[in-house]
Amino acid sequence: MQSILQHPLLQRTLRVLTVLLALLLLGLLTRPVEAPAWQVVKAGQPEMNLEAIEGSLGQGLVIGVLGGFRAILADFLWIRTNTVWERKDRAKLDAMIRLVTTLDPRPEFFWINGSRMIAYDVPNWRIREEGGYDAVPEARQQVLDLEQAEQAFKLIDTALDFHPENARLYLEKGQIYLNRLKDDANAAEWFLKASQKPGAPFFAARIYAELLRRQGKNAEAYAYLKELHRELPDSPFAQKGVILERISELEDELKIPVWERYRP
Repeated sequence: MQSILQHPLLQRTLRVLTVLLALLLLGLLTRPVEAPAWQVVKAGQPEMNLEAIEGSLGQGLVIGVLGGFRAILADFLWIRTNTVWERKDRAKLDAMIRLVTTLDPRPEFFWINGSRMIAYDVPNWRIREEGGYDAVPEARQQVLDLEQAEQAFKLIDTALDFHPENARLYLEKGQIYLNRLKDDANAAEWFLKASQKPGAPFFAARIYAELLRRQGKNAEAYAYLKELHRELPDSPFAQKGVILERISELEDELKIPVWERYRP
């Protein structure tokens, strides 16, 4: 009898039945708040109005009722978010990203990929809607890039409220400044912040120094790289040899006398 109960197929069936029972109980628990929410949805528009539901029930109540199902529902809704993304529906995309990150703010995956959709994909959609890259003036393209980048920054700032020590979130903001807005100064600031967080990848500091060089701040980059080389561990991932090469290049550019040059 015990061996039958331990059969994988039977165990999987029992797990499915348990989930179904839990969902049934969840439905019974939410029935008292279902009616007012549905009335708000029907009164607003034919498709789901997420802000109306949140306003009717309150964000805290929705999350409290969902309880342990928040992560499962967030994963499910993220799949739906990708469908919305494929359709290039800007309004729904924004609403879905906010809903998913509200339901489960723990995974950095939601925050980072949501910000990338907003900062990189949506500007392209908007430019195509206005006639394409050949027809839309460059000044207008920059306005659209900035509008979407600022929206992505707000999302990342909210993520940092939950994950203040997550270096990848700081890197994401730096990369948007660098790759989408071509703003070396602000990008440098965020790469530096990222490099100072626990578990930050070694390349964050190297990129910060390179961005200083792009801005013509060679003396500042030289001082920073020397200090960085002293602090880094003797690990192949730290690429201390690459840093030494950049220090040597800067010494040539700054015309540092031989007797004053950096010696590890």
